[in-house]
Amino acid sequence: MSKIRVAIWNEYRHEREAGPVGEYIRQFYPHGIHRYLAEHLAAEDLSIRTASLDEPDQGLDDERLQSTDVLVWWGHCAHEEVKEELVEKIRQRILAGMGLIVLHSGHYSRIFRRMMGTACRLRWREAGERERLWTVAPAHPIAQSVPETFVIPNHEMYGEPFDLPQDGRIIFMSWFEGGNVFRSGVAFERDRGRIFYFSPGHETFPVYHDKVIQQILKNAIRWAAPENYVPDRITPQPDPPEPIRTENPLKGLDTSFLHKA
Repeated sequence: MSKIRVAIWNEYRHEREAGPVGEYIRQFYPHGIHRYLAEHLAAEDLSIRTASLDEPDQGLDDERLQSTDVLVWWGHCAHEEVKEELVEKIRQRILAGMGLIVLHSGHYSRIFRRMMGTACRLRWREAGERERLWTVAPAHPIAQSVPETFVIPNHEMYGEPFDLPQDGRIIFMSWFEGGNVFRSGVAFERDRGRIFYFSPGHETFPVYHDKVIQQILKNAIRWAAPENYVPDRITPQPDPPEPIRTENPLKGLDTSFLHKA
């Protein structure tokens, strides 16, 4: 069976911080969010590798990028450190068919904003509030085996207005105990590539330990994986047909009457 080749990219900064905050985060993700996800999203049809910002080529050299079917992206405090050259290479790969899954504060990543064409601003409040998610597109492949509603006991609040383009398909909506609502799971298509934004996943809460969250991410990877896709090139398109040529039916006739007032 052909496996979907997945790269989970993480800026990997919070988990290495000195002091009490870093120590607290490492309780949940001792080796980084990317490695935790790689371990807990493992499946027979997925071949998963990890990458991080401080690795050579920022973790995504040409060989790795060309051999990736779906890129999962987690970023927060180092968005502007991602090089423009890499952003453009990722953009081209998405247009050619590579899937992109953007997690939590990755809404401000350079690649997501580039693909959306908007600032991707939203409201936020880091208060550890109860979040209830509702599955509003139950027939969508990303929502398969996901309950109608489920709860994250404590999470950072993300709220509307969320500056996204209007062509997104809303899969999940969130309500927070502070009263805010948010489009927490939205799917897009860009040329041959599929993109899914999913907001749960703040680093100071063990959100990715949740089995429902893990199921959603597995579904999203499978949905975003390219179909009939050749990794290292865009499939050539056939030349347009020759235009149909016909004789002018008015040829040889007196058409001066058509121009009279």
